Amino acid sequence: MFAHRGARAHAAENTIEAFTLGLRLGATGLESDVWLTADGVAVLDHDGEVRIRRRRRRIADVARSDLPAHIPELVELIDLVAGHPNGADVSLDLKDPSAGAVVIDIVSDRAPQLLDRLWLCHHDLELLRDLRARHADVRLIDSTRLHKLREGPERRAATLADIRIDGINLHHTDWTGGLTTLFHRFNRVAFGWDMQFEHVLRPALRMGIDAVYSDHVDVMVDAYRAELGGA
Repeated sequence: MFAHRGARAHAAENTIEAFTLGLRLGATGLESDVWLTADGVAVLDHDGEVRIRRRRRRIADVARSDLPAHIPELVELIDLVAGHPNGADVSLDLKDPSAGAVVIDIVSDRAPQLLDRLWLCHHDLELLRDLRARHADVRLIDSTRLHKLREGPERRAATLADIRIDGINLHHTDWTGGLTTLFHRFNRVAFGWDMQFEHVLRPALRMGIDAVYSDHVDVMVDAYRAELGGA
């Protein structure tokens, strides 16, 4: 159960406060977007642009020290998760394609026990293939849409299995029970994003979706408990 950009419906997105609240509300994972600053620091933000003295500037063009204070570094998120009693999975959308190797290095150094709970998401299979060559344990996810699978979902599932990409992340409207079963047949996980409401979450959980992303952590946790029981 990934808290999308932290508990986005309950706190300012992509802040340590939002991530902390997401865990407190029962999320078992945290999601964010990662960028590299001009001096190579991995930071968490959705749009990759900030307003500095009335100007909008790309994070890639700004030094870490010049960013607004509310934008956290990746190491802060990793420290938060590593210090949580039950830990948590971390899903990162690699908005800056060059951030993947930096992320792996940070987690390997800061909290290596989280490597097999780190999910890196991107739509470029070549980029994911390169990351797999760099590290065998990190989780890699093809983040795309069903209509972009020109070769069809079965061929895509076979390709992901062949190049050792762990699974696929599709919008909730793309998923069906049959499609979930197809990816599971190739031993690939099925993730679903933008799952904001009970009437979306509960059918997805029933069809066997392996992970869901939601802004509304309370709704997500309640749907999980209703469908799967337990804490």
